[in-house]
Amino acid sequence: MRDLFFVGFLLSLFALGFRRPFLFVLAYAYVDTVAPQRLSYYLLSGGNIVLLAAVAAIGSWLLFDDKKGLRVSGRQWLMLALLGYAGLTTLNADMPLEAWDKWDWVWKAIVFAIFLPFTLRTRLRIEAYLLFMILSASAIVIVGGIKTLLSGGGYGALNLMVDNNSGLYEGSTISTVAVALVPLILWAARHGTIFPSDWRVKLFTAGMVFACLLIPVGTEARTGLVCIAVLAVLMLRDVKRRFLYMSLIGAAGLLAVPMLPSTFTDRMGTISTYQADSSASTRIAVWSWTWDYVQRNPWGGGFDAYRQNRIAVATVSEQSAGGGVTAIQQNVHLDEGRAYHSAYFEMLGEQGFPGLFLFLLIHGLGLVRMEVLRRRWRRTEEEDRKWIAPLATALQSFQIVYLVGSLFVGMAFQPFVWMALAVQIGFDGYVSRRHRPLPKRAVRPLAQAEAAA
Repeated sequence: MRDLFFVGFLLSLFALGFRRPFLFVLAYAYVDTVAPQRLSYYLLSGGNIVLLAAVAAIGSWLLFDDKKGLRVSGRQWLMLALLGYAGLTTLNADMPLEAWDKWDWVWKAIVFAIFLPFTLRTRLRIEAYLLFMILSASAIVIVGGIKTLLSGGGYGALNLMVDNNSGLYEGSTISTVAVALVPLILWAARHGTIFPSDWRVKLFTAGMVFACLLIPVGTEARTGLVCIAVLAVLMLRDVKRRFLYMSLIGAAGLLAVPMLPSTFTDRMGTISTYQADSSASTRIAVWSWTWDYVQRNPWGGGFDAYRQNRIAVATVSEQSAGGGVTAIQQNVHLDEGRAYHSAYFEMLGEQGFPGLFLFLLIHGLGLVRMEVLRRRWRRTEEEDRKWIAPLATALQSFQIVYLVGSLFVGMAFQPFVWMALAVQIGFDGYVSRRHRPLPKRAVRPLAQAEAAA
């Protein structure tokens, strides 16, 4: 029955694409995020529907879309440079078989991120794509939220519809993305035009935000707790009553703590005692190995170069021996082939210093451009432009939460994040073309004319 539902939905979406070709672009957002081929038992499990959706989206754009004023942004060129460089490191990878497996999905994610801004030529398209991203992620987030409420979840135990712990279905990844999505969800509820902001939209928004905040609890991912703290600070920027906001956040935290599962609070407690936690100690050991590795291989070792690491993990634990005496126990564990657990060290180990530089430059320019749009339009009184600054803020907040969360999660090439970067580029280009602010010298005469009228 589930297979029939997925097939029916996809066939309907693709059929509508022949009437409105942009729907093929939206279909890609759905299949790449939800991955129905992984949820299907038989009918879709053997097909590459992500590639099919990408070909349909690009093909329909080439054939039918308006290309007037087409421009390639600087960040698109940087993405292309990163893609080319990653191709070179793949050809010379230390672990060639594993590298080609990762290249198989990385190049599709970056190519589509380069292509997507060309299609986002109107506000409706930008909003529709963001809405598909939110609703596609909600298929995972809502399931995770419900299971957390019913069972409490658990580290590595929260089943998000698939047993394969990869992509957005990986605990730390979905925790980061779910929290990062909250600003975009709130923007869509307040400024969206596709669904009017009535009680149904507000109810779904509240439920979706609640589910996003539950995901770190269900997955017991410490990264998620850090991301929630970062998001709370970021939202201070646009809150009018900051003291009230901080009081409510503090009260909500105090009320939530007693209701959290004990396994969650115990795991969060290890944030400050990383030396006693083998997982945290392993990450630090892997980062140290990666830094030493790039000193010898500054150009990187290609995808999955971490598989050759050999590390010694030291943990320190304290136990009471009675009589006020504390016994300190040190243990050393030997491990190998441990993943980076950080997007930055992932880029550094796989793509070397050039790859890390391009990665940071792409994200840095995105943060700067969203801040420019945010400051330029935040005081506008024109109704058709009031959505610009809030969307720039939401996209910037998504990116900041991701950049903080990815300090501890190896998700440098996560396709969902590259989609968000592409939306940034498309949104930036659209605003630059259609909404040019008046020169400062023209503001005073215009104000005088309006007063005279």
